[in-house]
Amino acid sequence: MTTSAVAILGSTASGKSAVALELAERLSSVDRRAELVSVDAMQVYRGMDIGTAKPSIEERRRVPHHLVDVVEPSVEFSVAEFVHLATETLDAVVARGALPIMVGGTGLYARALVDRLEIPGSWPDIRRRLESEVERLGAEVLHRRLRDADPMAAARMEPGNARRIVRALEVVEGSGRPFSSFGPGLDVYPETSIRQVALRWPREVLSRRIEQRVDLMLESGLVDEVRALLAGGLSRTAAQALGYKEIIAHLGGRCSISSARDEIVLRTRQFAVRQERWFRRDPRIRWFDVEVDPVREVTPRILDLLT
Repeated sequence: MTTSAVAILGSTASGKSAVALELAERLSSVDRRAELVSVDAMQVYRGMDIGTAKPSIEERRRVPHHLVDVVEPSVEFSVAEFVHLATETLDAVVARGALPIMVGGTGLYARALVDRLEIPGSWPDIRRRLESEVERLGAEVLHRRLRDADPMAAARMEPGNARRIVRALEVVEGSGRPFSSFGPGLDVYPETSIRQVALRWPREVLSRRIEQRVDLMLESGLVDEVRALLAGGLSRTAAQALGYKEIIAHLGGRCSISSARDEIVLRTRQFAVRQERWFRRDPRIRWFDVEVDPVREVTPRILDLLT
């Protein structure tokens, strides 16, 4: 099957963006033009640069980047909106005769693009009411309600998984369709023309890389960046982003900068574990173990896959 796109995935701080940039430049040097498509839930927000490790202006000049700086941080930007825009972007890159290189660590966004999932919309008022009901009645009560409304969806969920139950009921009420009607679910992995690879480090090495990245972000002005963003207004989603939530707490006087720094490191390490677990579930992903230098070690191997 002809490769229609490449997806470079992995945990935060794994070096996937550097590999993607190098791969695009090497392909361009042999007359196979490539363009990068960010698959990051937070890089879509303008002004959220340091805390999202957004590609620099110079890097964006070297290789075209897409889905970076799409909306203001005061705007809620859903996965459904992302998939719609990203699908159009991928198709446009291919139409120009270039190879799309998807790069990022937001697992649901990547999966939705790879398999062109139909993503239900969102209904915030319904969700807030359901979340309140969970607090009052418990998740098991809402799971029984879901079982009556959409038995297939209920069978896929643990009765205590409040987040997934609320989402399913939100879609049932908001769309008038069963949640299960929006596709076979995330446990099915059909054949795809998108070549997926992922970077993997030893856990303790990745932990050190995360700590170093957080310290560099703070040295580069993350606190001032968050202060400026607060002045302009942050959406609920943007305000919950890793690094931003903790600095907001610091600026609000709820913790010291030292405590905020330690919390960012801890939550980012936990997030990295969840990212790897998500990607490990997809048997179509080819894993590359990194020892020292992801660009030098992984880029030639991806090139070999494409030739």
